[in-house]
Amino acid sequence: MNKIIPSADEAVRDIPDGSTLMSGGFGLCGNPENLIAAIHRKGTKGLTIISNNCGTTELGLGILLNAKQVKKIVASYVGENKEFERQFISKELEVELNPQGTLAERIRAGGCGIGGFFTPSGAGTELSKGKETRMIDGRLHVLETPLKADFTIVRAWKADTWGNLVFNKTARNFSPMMCMAARTTIVEAEHIVPAGEIGPDEVHLPGIFVHRIIQAKGLQKWIERRTVQKKA
Repeated sequence: MNKIIPSADEAVRDIPDGSTLMSGGFGLCGNPENLIAAIHRKGTKGLTIISNNCGTTELGLGILLNAKQVKKIVASYVGENKEFERQFISKELEVELNPQGTLAERIRAGGCGIGGFFTPSGAGTELSKGKETRMIDGRLHVLETPLKADFTIVRAWKADTWGNLVFNKTARNFSPMMCMAARTTIVEAEHIVPAGEIGPDEVHLPGIFVHRIIQAKGLQKWIERRTVQKKA
């Protein structure tokens, strides 16, 4: 039951080339910094990454993109990454854009065993081309399919040795549903405590969905856009 792994490099040791990888984070909030760095060191290539976005030009998942380790991105927002723009325009990178709510629901569907769902978001636009559509309550809907992954990497605020997780405010973002939608979930936790120290009502994700845990170290907790108030 003890799921603690001694290092990030050991935790990602078996992520092969061509894997589908979900990564928690919203912009640079809640990024699994240690695990991203370990995948970068490992040099895994041909990754399909499912995440809200691909970080910035130099931070977050942008580290893997800059190193040409990414083949395809499934995301909802791509506006802060110049290298992403360059690779997409030059057709070096395959991109699948989703409305943000659709992305979240596709991931949830993957984790809950739902075969698909109809949504009005994107219906009648370029995003619905080639997809099944249906009129529901007089409104056009498009069928969206679930998303699943070989591996998920997330950062939690607290984990116990059995894998029960607590996330910190908005750093939770897509992470719990991503953990449910992967064959193997790898977590870096800011605090690791013995089993039983997290109260049942405090658990955001049960340990049954978690396979490996590492101690997060040296977190920078990047800020995407630093805004300060001018002095009067």
